[in-house]
Amino acid sequence: MVEPALIVPPDPDERWHLATQMGVEKAVIHPLEIGDGRTDWTYDDLQGLSNWLESAGLEFAVLEGSVPISDRIRLGREGRDEDIAVFKRFVRDCGAVGVPVICYDWMAGVRWARTAAHVPARGGSYVTEFDVERTQARGTPGSSSGPGSDHDPSPASEVGDVTHEDAWEALEHFLAEVVPVAEEAGVRLALHPDDPPRESLRGIPRVVTSIDAYDRVLDASDSPANAITFCQGNFAAMGVDIPDAIEHFGEDVAFVHFRDIEGDADRFTETWHDNGPTDMLAAMEAYETYVENDVPMRPDHVPTMAGEDNSNPGYHTKARLFAIGYMRGLSEQANVG
Repeated sequence: MVEPALIVPPDPDERWHLATQMGVEKAVIHPLEIGDGRTDWTYDDLQGLSNWLESAGLEFAVLEGSVPISDRIRLGREGRDEDIAVFKRFVRDCGAVGVPVICYDWMAGVRWARTAAHVPARGGSYVTEFDVERTQARGTPGSSSGPGSDHDPSPASEVGDVTHEDAWEALEHFLAEVVPVAEEAGVRLALHPDDPPRESLRGIPRVVTSIDAYDRVLDASDSPANAITFCQGNFAAMGVDIPDAIEHFGEDVAFVHFRDIEGDADRFTETWHDNGPTDMLAAMEAYETYVENDVPMRPDHVPTMAGEDNSNPGYHTKARLFAIGYMRGLSEQANVG
């Protein structure tokens, strides 16, 4: 069973009110997508925000994006254990405050990458796009690096000589260190897939790119604290059957990003939630059948609509509200009978 959730900013504004007016109770805090890339969360920050959300009728359900995992950790570099100690403190603080899910990723150097942000969609709305052939010519909106390409050595030169097994060793070391802490704290660590889920991006290896990769992650630490973020668009880009993948992971799903794409990991365009190739009702039926109760599901990478300036592609408000209504309708239909 899944519960609708929305990203809201750490400081109250109309989005807090819109969430509660939509009947949404689960809040996702994702400062990276609202213009504040902070990672220096303290216990007092978390507790104050939790109190504020509670007073507004919202639950602090997920903290994602801006979490203290450095590329020294992701690449297995000298100093990673000092950085892991910082993350352990952060996990313990989240547990003490009652934040149940931390969404994190293993994308070193380049984060989620797009090559166009003004792609026309239904009714003149805008969606984002990724085309690996275009990464050579321009920077990638949403990434943390500048211009480059999959064959451009500059991003890789910034992180040095890294292999896929280096990245795997770093991830498995991280899990061995932090999962016991998360389990003790009552926090689930929900690993997000690489976006796009390619074997490499601009010369930097990626490893969280397939169902087999996730199986390896889950096998590395057999604990309910070692979980996944089922970002539906990325699994679609992997070319998998979405309902089958949801069934495959089942109770290991701690958080859902509800979205769809047209294309594959090399070349895709975001779609309206009701206008992509995935059978969204079948996906919702799978979530309702195989995923644990009360797992938060938020709409992700929404179109930019009329009256919005597209300054934060994929993360404006109007289409999120549309998506919440669509998700509720699918959920009701999935539970008929």
